[in-house]
Amino acid sequence: MAIERFPGGQSNPTFRLRSSRRDYVLRRKPPGALLHSAHAIEREYTVMAALGPQGFPVPRTYGLCEDESVIGSAFFLMELVEGRILWDPKLPEEDPAERRAIYDAQVDALVALHGFDPAAIGLGAFGKPGSYFARQIGRWTKQYRASEAPHDEYMEKLIAWLAETVPPVTSSRIVHGDYRIDNMVLKHDRPEIAALLDWELCTLGDPIADLTYFLMMWRMPPHERIAMDTVDFATSGIPTMEDALDRYLTSSGRVLDRPIDWYIAFNLFRLAAILQGVAGRAVRGQANNERALSAQSRVAPLARAGWENARRAGAPA
Repeated sequence: MAIERFPGGQSNPTFRLRSSRRDYVLRRKPPGALLHSAHAIEREYTVMAALGPQGFPVPRTYGLCEDESVIGSAFFLMELVEGRILWDPKLPEEDPAERRAIYDAQVDALVALHGFDPAAIGLGAFGKPGSYFARQIGRWTKQYRASEAPHDEYMEKLIAWLAETVPPVTSSRIVHGDYRIDNMVLKHDRPEIAALLDWELCTLGDPIADLTYFLMMWRMPPHERIAMDTVDFATSGIPTMEDALDRYLTSSGRVLDRPIDWYIAFNLFRLAAILQGVAGRAVRGQANNERALSAQSRVAPLARAGWENARRAGAPA
């Protein structure tokens, strides 16, 4: 057997296991002291094990080991799904028709995910009742503070304003929590999702939060890798944010309870808090790759962009 570490990933180290019969994927928690509720590979395993039999594109799961004495932390084994992983959402290697088909497939898969009744597939107790947004704002505020973040006026404004303006509670659905193109394996020969990966942040909650996390890249600061500020939507085949939003709302029958800018502000705040946690792990020597060391420099611009969207949604100056 040979073991190779996959590149990328800021949280849970992931490895390819080569054996004489087939290849597998091992995903583990990082070693060392961890923030409470972070690196929840047990939850990843549970949700993939529930979704796979429903025909949703996830890797087949083989087993979860919570005995830390085996390799030093909890881990699970899953199928290796072959296909394409595309890191740049601008899809520079594809033609316009292929770009549009890939984006349509991403939106449609999200509609399918949010169509499952959690209780009907054994996930009724996977999340807590009440306001998903209130819980998320509280959780990521706590994680942000625990990461010993330097003072940032825009993060402080977002923390206060978001907590005061949460949307009403809706029926919970499975939310992926990190829905973006580089967490997907696309089939080699067609624009179809073969597997959706990285379910660490999955829970039950408001599906609009999941949708608008995906839509957030249309409002990213220009320096971010996935920012869409240079895209020519008239010729590239990539839909505008409004087109992607309309496709989802039309297919799902859902509506927005707040301006789209509120949800984008929430997701930019959430991403900034997540990256602050990555930066904190880097300081403690727990970074999973070299990119973790640059996470701190991304937090302030994301917070500022979040507050700009909050102002569009009616936040006071």
